[in-house]
Amino acid sequence: MQKSDKIWLGISGVLLVALGIMCICEPAATLFATAWTIGCFTLLSGIFKLIFTFKTQKFLPNSASRVLSSIFEIIIGIIFLCNNLFVAASLPVIFVIWVIVESVFVAIHSFDFKKVGFPYWWVLFVFGLAGVVLGILGLRNPDVSAVTLSTLIGAAILMIGVGYLVALFGINRFEKQVKDFVNGVNPPVE
Repeated sequence: MQKSDKIWLGISGVLLVALGIMCICEPAATLFATAWTIGCFTLLSGIFKLIFTFKTQKFLPNSASRVLSSIFEIIIGIIFLCNNLFVAASLPVIFVIWVIVESVFVAIHSFDFKKVGFPYWWVLFVFGLAGVVLGILGLRNPDVSAVTLSTLIGAAILMIGVGYLVALFGINRFEKQVKDFVNGVNPPVE
């Protein structure tokens, strides 16, 4: 895999980490400013992840779910950027749904890393499950204050971003497995 492909995944992870920290540190920010900033980060993260997915579809299984996840992120980003009034009213629910969907994908993809022997696959799985739990907590309590919801959502997004960065380190394991398989050395264990 090219170095630029790894950079795309890293940028996506860093943007999500930054977004999570922003949600935790600035919960009192106006919804309009938050919607615009989140829209930009989400749109860019979706674009970077889509590029990464197309460039790595030969190496990583489940590329269809990665494409779906990327497209979902891009759509959420566009909605946040174009409809500030709508977003101000529905930002918490939309964002929580995105966190749940993205967290499910992170948990599912962790097993791809396990198959190739990446020792920290469980970090992705735990972060994925934790993101789902935090997302469900956000949906179950719609009357929660904006500060608490921003903190829950921010923590979940932060975990997703860290999960992407952990996955970036797992890419080297994938490359080694593919190279060994092509060369007939140590075929993958199922």
